[in-house]
Amino acid sequence: MPSRPTTLRTLAGAALLPLAFVTPAWGQPAAAPAPETPATLCALAGTLHGAHGERADVSLCADTGSPRFSITAPATCRIGRTRVRYACRTEGTWTARKSGKTLGTGALPGSGLYPGPGTYDLSATVHVRSTPAGLDLKGTVQATVSLTAPKAKVTHAVTVDRTVLRRDATTTVTYTIRRDSEDGDGNARLGMIGEEGTGLRIATDDKRCVNPLVGRYPAKARLAHSLDCTVTELQPGHPEKLKIDYTVGSKCSTVVSKLGYWVPKGQDMFTGNMLAGPTLTCS
Repeated sequence: MPSRPTTLRTLAGAALLPLAFVTPAWGQPAAAPAPETPATLCALAGTLHGAHGERADVSLCADTGSPRFSITAPATCRIGRTRVRYACRTEGTWTARKSGKTLGTGALPGSGLYPGPGTYDLSATVHVRSTPAGLDLKGTVQATVSLTAPKAKVTHAVTVDRTVLRRDATTTVTYTIRRDSEDGDGNARLGMIGEEGTGLRIATDDKRCVNPLVGRYPAKARLAHSLDCTVTELQPGHPEKLKIDYTVGSKCSTVVSKLGYWVPKGQDMFTGNMLAGPTLTCS
């Protein structure tokens, strides 16, 4: 059963009521509200019932602490009227919509790009299990949440000079990697991967790139349809360029890419982000 919209504002990790306007002293401007800190917002999304008194209360949670927002579905399980609650495992798929438009979908737990503040309709098809309790339930749950965190500013970008590869030919594509913010450092890693079994070969003379090594040591097999590149000199106004050769045979292949970068904050281990790069098609 859908829950009522839930709004969360946080200060030092504590949930607060919406801020109230306070009349300032005569001649003094009102103080600006403190910026919202990253937070995880959860709402009860539904309850699954079994034939023998099994019950799983499932919540849907959205984390808006980065350019991506993570979707999880924690559940609390119990049997009958007992107050004993069991640890339970939730898996399945999620979908996020805003104003009727689908913004993302994927496996639980999962994530997508955070589009910014607004009211989101979250739904999930879940499979909840608890080994200690012998509980095994499936169903669909839904929740509506109002997210107020501002959209994270874009710090990095990756573009290409062409998006179509030619069949039975070698096409050279130039990737441009930028850091448009003072946040972060000059390190980034770009990965490209085509469809396995199509005969696609990705190569370059750039020493910053390598085809990934696979197999157990001392095997030296490498993935011809995939390439990893590492750049270390990214600065605002100083992009890095990579020229990549794609050799396509009689069978076409698409190529997807992803840029990973680091935004260090002391020794915080959770400040890296991933950015979807351009997708190449073939004709």
